[in-house]
Amino acid sequence: MKRLCSGLVLVTCLAAQADVVQITAEFEPDPVRPHINEFRNTTPDSGYCADNPSSCDGSGGFNKLFSIESSIDVQSINPIPANHSSPRQGAMFNISAAQWRDVPVQDDQGRPAMVQVRIAGVGGRYRLSHRVQELIGREDLPISTSHQRLWSLSDWGIAPRPCMEGRAGAGVTDTDFDFFWFTPVAGTCATRANFDIPGFSYPRLNFAYQMRTPDPLKMAPGIYTGSTLYRLGSGTDFDMGDNMLASPDTLQLDFTLTVNHVLAVEIPPSGNQVQLVPHGGWQAWLQRNRRPERIFRDQTFNIWTSTPFKMQLSCATNLGNTCALQDAAGNQAPVDVAVTLPHGLVRNGQSVVNQPLRLDGQGTERFEPNVYVARKPGVMHFSVAQEGVKQMLDSGSDKFAGDVTVIWDSEI
Repeated sequence: MKRLCSGLVLVTCLAAQADVVQITAEFEPDPVRPHINEFRNTTPDSGYCADNPSSCDGSGGFNKLFSIESSIDVQSINPIPANHSSPRQGAMFNISAAQWRDVPVQDDQGRPAMVQVRIAGVGGRYRLSHRVQELIGREDLPISTSHQRLWSLSDWGIAPRPCMEGRAGAGVTDTDFDFFWFTPVAGTCATRANFDIPGFSYPRLNFAYQMRTPDPLKMAPGIYTGSTLYRLGSGTDFDMGDNMLASPDTLQLDFTLTVNHVLAVEIPPSGNQVQLVPHGGWQAWLQRNRRPERIFRDQTFNIWTSTPFKMQLSCATNLGNTCALQDAAGNQAPVDVAVTLPHGLVRNGQSVVNQPLRLDGQGTERFEPNVYVARKPGVMHFSVAQEGVKQMLDSGSDKFAGDVTVIWDSEI
């Protein structure tokens, strides 16, 4: 609650209230279903979808929906006259909030993402101030029939277009009728009263919503938050005509998206001891004095990742933009390092094959998964080119060595 006060001599205070609803979703990669890369809505359903799960699970022709039973009560401020000429005098919904709305979210580092949400249905129950039999003047009729005769719409279980009906009528009493109307598009859905209704209300209004979440594989790990406000009242996001007053008159949706990423690299046993040799070994040099064009080693590794990452190079001894191998006398030769990543990891939308790693990090600033990569093989390529091999052999040394550190880093 926020209190707004104004005035110097006469001070007026107004309480601005909102029904605040927490909507939570999380992403955690599933190795059993690596191609399912989306957030899971962890908000408990209340209201309509909790009572009618088969209407909201996507199996009935609608997209998957979630629902909220709010604390918002809507009351008529004047009696509803029989056969009223304007739908705004009676029972109506015009839900402009049925359109998709962008909701910016960000983590504690200010990194942005975008959620989209739309209100996909409204209802719960209506409540009459008097017994329905009294209102229609027929005590002999069944309760459900009496409710049908009260309205021009023969059954609130059959929604006026453009709304579409959900399950209805489960909680019928002589004053109450359960209903739910889906809102596939924005538009006015209304019914006319056939008899005078002194008082009319929607207690604890229910909402159904759909949510589109961002691609978690393009997001850094963390907790992303944001919120959006919907107004209830004449001419607002939830327009229920001129005769209905909501309290509170604002619905606030607070979003919390949690991204739990995986980044792990597995090097096979002894994989950190890399020996560079010519293609076919050293026999051509030892037996025929034939200098190798290059010496190299391809070292495999396994990677798990659901997050963008960068790769960096660190050397015990630097030589230009790469690392050096060195003999006991201090003679040096550059060693080139490159990486090939498995299918599902891309750089600028392209597959990663023999991408050089450099000390300045150029070219390896960002790799992205387009699926969850679960224990897929990649290759580190280590090589000394022909000129470097010549320098090594001309030195007369029998051993060159150096430490090269390759870093996979999700902090980008």
